[in-house]
Amino acid sequence: MTRSRIQKCRDCGSYGLSTTCKKCGGIAQAAGPLKFSPQDPQAKRRREYENVTDPKWVENLPSPKGEEE
Repeated sequence: MTRSRIQKCRDCGSYGLSTTCKKCGGIAQAAGPLKFSPQDPQAKRRREYENVTDPKWVENLPSPKGEEE
């Protein structure tokens, strides 16, 4: 089963039910976010894939506006 039937065009932002936009012919993707679970069984694998434990990853995170070091 798909995660969402409603699709949003990446190019023009219109909504529809197909994976191609009827207005501009662009690619449409699911409009809703993925389901979230605190007991995420794939979290460890995803963190390894994104290399979250690397110190360089932490340095590249954006800082909140107005924060002075």
